[in-house]
Amino acid sequence: MLHAVIMAGGSGTRFWPASRRATPKQLLSFSGNRTMIQDTSARLGEMVPPERCMVVTNATLVDAIQSQLPSASVVGEPCKRDTAPCVGLAAAILAASDPEAIMLVMPSDHVITTDAQFQAAIESGVDLLEADPSRIVTFGIKPSYAAESFGYVQRGEAIELAGANAFQVTCFREKPNLATAVEYCNSGTYYWNSGIFLWRASLILNLLRQHEPEMAAHIDAIAAAVDTDQFDEVLKTRFTQIVGKSIDYAVMERHDNVAVIEAPFRWDDVGSWQAIARLSEPDKNGNSVRGTHIGIDTKNTIIYGDANHAIITIDIEDMVVVHTSNATLVAPKRSEERVREAVKELEARGLDAFL
Repeated sequence: MLHAVIMAGGSGTRFWPASRRATPKQLLSFSGNRTMIQDTSARLGEMVPPERCMVVTNATLVDAIQSQLPSASVVGEPCKRDTAPCVGLAAAILAASDPEAIMLVMPSDHVITTDAQFQAAIESGVDLLEADPSRIVTFGIKPSYAAESFGYVQRGEAIELAGANAFQVTCFREKPNLATAVEYCNSGTYYWNSGIFLWRASLILNLLRQHEPEMAAHIDAIAAAVDTDQFDEVLKTRFTQIVGKSIDYAVMERHDNVAVIEAPFRWDDVGSWQAIARLSEPDKNGNSVRGTHIGIDTKNTIIYGDANHAIITIDIEDMVVVHTSNATLVAPKRSEERVREAVKELEARGLDAFL
């Protein structure tokens, strides 16, 4: 049976000051009325009903996420340990009730269009798993430019699959420098790694036991406590002892049977404020606006606020302006990666009220 696992433990620091510890970006709305995590859940449609949707997040966010997705199962990690322990924890819980569980693993903060194309791609991936239970399936995004901020997947031999382009994975590559990214794009054999995966829960648990035995021992101890009164205590004790590692390093790059499906849907990882420009229709001056804004000689600028606060900009271009109730960000677009530096400085000064 197909289950969905939404990974929602990210902090979204590049979206400060809108994204905060108590309300990271996956709990915010950047387009439309739904939040990012609500969009992620709704994207599943009838393919995965809400009762088969699990969200794994930071323990401090459980209540907030449950309020947004009341029908989902929300599991709180006692500490941050990267994606491999997150996946292992979800697999252990699912396998306890459904030994044949197939897991669709998705980040909570991506924008994907359209839902029908997404669901069709997932159904194709399930077909690949049913043909070979030892297979892992990932979804590759055909690169539109030489991105340095994404990992890459190289495709190899084609796999016969009706209705989708599927290939055996030759290798995974970490985030490259610009020259290497250009090579990848020009080759025509590389995809961006979307971070969306399909596998059997039992397989991923066995692969963690094979490649990460210490991590797997803790996961197995947590699995043994599922549906017992000791679960919360065992989860806290054992999960905290895990040495964090990404699922890419722990399993994906080591497994010799991985398939990649060329994604038929549009995808955006919404990694920074400039994504807002891609997700909205700009005005005649190229400005992307959310909220009340008056721009005088303002061009190609991102404005993010609310209807109750007027943002006035004069003689600016290629800027990011974000207003919230207790913090304001003004930065050139070219410097938006430095937002993380601002967050670190707030932390260093003990200004937690702004985090």
